[in-house]
Amino acid sequence: YGIPICTLIFRNYYEGIPNELIEAGRVDKASMVRIYRSIILPLSIPAFVVVLIWQFTSAWNDFLFAIFLTGGSPKLAVATTALNFITGSSNQVYYGVNMTASLIVSLPTLIVYIFLGRYFLRGLLSGSLKG
Repeated sequence: YGIPICTLIFRNYYEGIPNELIEAGRVDKASMVRIYRSIILPLSIPAFVVVLIWQFTSAWNDFLFAIFLTGGSPKLAVATTALNFITGSSNQVYYGVNMTASLIVSLPTLIVYIFLGRYFLRGLLSGSLKG
């Protein structure tokens, strides 16, 4: 379901770009490729960041789900799969180990969001308001 949502994000973002910018490029005798590369693409960075974060999070979650279902190799196991080996066969729940593994698993998504978060809200809300 990622492609329809990403398409909708880009569509709403491009709807908010004023037509005057495109007309100014046409007055300067620029082709559509040149207008896109010189005018629209630099303005689209927030939308690209939103799509990047959305797709990265989706791919990371799908990867973890597949590793969890297949069991994976103990040598290649991610923290969620390795929990089974850490806790052993006892019925006792180790909350500290579970929370640590949850933090380790969520770190890649957190790092992407921390570095690109300033663009995220701007890009997500840019196509939602008119005016």
